Amino acid sequence: MPDHLNVLHIITDSQRFDTIGALGNPIIRTPALDRLVHQGTAFTSAYTPAPICVAARSCMLNGQYMPHTGCYDNSYPTLPPGSRGFVDCLTAAGYRTHAVGKCHFTPDMQALNGFQTRDRQEETVPHPEEDDYVPWLLANGYSHITDPHGCRGETMSMPQNAQMPASHHPTNWVGDRAVAFIEDADAGQPFYLYTSFIHPHPPWTPPAPWHKLYRPQFMPLPSVPPNFEELWTWVNRDERRATFKDQGVDWQLMRAVRAYYYGCISFVDFQVGRMLETLERRGQLDNTLVLFMADHGDMLGDLLTFHLGSMHEGAAHIPLLARLPGTFEAGRRCDHPASLVDIAPTILNRTGAGTMPGMDGIDLGGLATGQIERNEVFIQFQHTERGIYAVVNDRWKYAYSAGDDKAFLFDRRQDPQETNNVADMPMTNAIQEEMKAVLLRQLNECGETTAADGDDWRRYPDWQPPTSPVVGQRVYHHQWAEHSIPGYTDD
Repeated sequence: MPDHLNVLHIITDSQRFDTIGALGNPIIRTPALDRLVHQGTAFTSAYTPAPICVAARSCMLNGQYMPHTGCYDNSYPTLPPGSRGFVDCLTAAGYRTHAVGKCHFTPDMQALNGFQTRDRQEETVPHPEEDDYVPWLLANGYSHITDPHGCRGETMSMPQNAQMPASHHPTNWVGDRAVAFIEDADAGQPFYLYTSFIHPHPPWTPPAPWHKLYRPQFMPLPSVPPNFEELWTWVNRDERRATFKDQGVDWQLMRAVRAYYYGCISFVDFQVGRMLETLERRGQLDNTLVLFMADHGDMLGDLLTFHLGSMHEGAAHIPLLARLPGTFEAGRRCDHPASLVDIAPTILNRTGAGTMPGMDGIDLGGLATGQIERNEVFIQFQHTERGIYAVVNDRWKYAYSAGDDKAFLFDRRQDPQETNNVADMPMTNAIQEEMKAVLLRQLNECGETTAADGDDWRRYPDWQPPTSPVVGQRVYHHQWAEHSIPGYTDD
């Protein structure tokens, strides 16, 4: 390990596992991420511990699963009261710590949570002055823009063109600030740079010409097996209603969504390339631990569903790449299960910045080389009577949805697209019972009695969707834009 180790930590929002060219996607263009694949280690069985933004990031900062962090949803505190995340440890160890972009800290979006400084950019802010990006955009000739990250609510899940050029786009702003930080970094002090992109989280709003990099006519359709409704849980039905996708299927729109989603990822990739090139030009690339990941994925039309919350591959399986010569072997593919809870112990162990008590994760360097063994990782969405829980090992994924009282068992090797639920079959009964026992033991040890009732699931009434076709649709009122139109809105 180098004496002077920097950390460049890059995270995207809602990026699926299968969106990197070098890892098998024949359509998407990701030369910077391909470089990380070729020069580092790709963890090809990486999963989010929580397929929703704040909870996933809380798990990552604390190195713990959801029951230990106490953060179950976007409305919960990112860090437990009185606790410290791994960033605090780095700052205390003498690192220059800085965050660029989306932190999604709750309840205080302005919080530092261990960082010395931040360049703030969040999707929604009550007032423009609470952000760094929005005032900059308005001051640079774009005062007419009220939805800098695209229109949310009713049109949130529709492809949209960005309202500003690439030079002023939110993704480029994050890239600019990250590059500037690397350029100005004191060569005598190690740094930890957290660079977080809002994209490809919807709205999908790539700027020109990136919005035309992929054409819908050439995009593949999502995976929709004949039995797709049998594979849904309540959250899939919920998201279909929320995103206005439950009243019929527009297949051309499905293709367009993927085209714009890919465009968003390629524009992020361009920024990653700029950061790597800056590190290389300054002679800092090989003494910088580069980590790239997403907080969770997006169903993106698979099973005719969208977005997050699900244990299915599209929502839960994430990209995770690591580059550091001498630690993460170039070109290695690690297929053992990995998780965002592994990020904190990996960074703390590699930097020598100490440790934190009660971490559930392990050092990814040891996992990649086989020095550390890991049998499974865990996933959870919520903790109410509608909670969904899963365990993933090298071969199988077992999930249980309390809102539907429904179990799922997928063979990751023979059915990677999860088209066939083999739960409750005589031939797989032993596997199912073994994985169920592992998952329940994990929850019991965490005190998660909302889900576990001893060695079985606690049963709740089945969740029933609203009968009205409009109840549950996602709407949005802008927090600071003017809505009054004289003669039209004054009655």
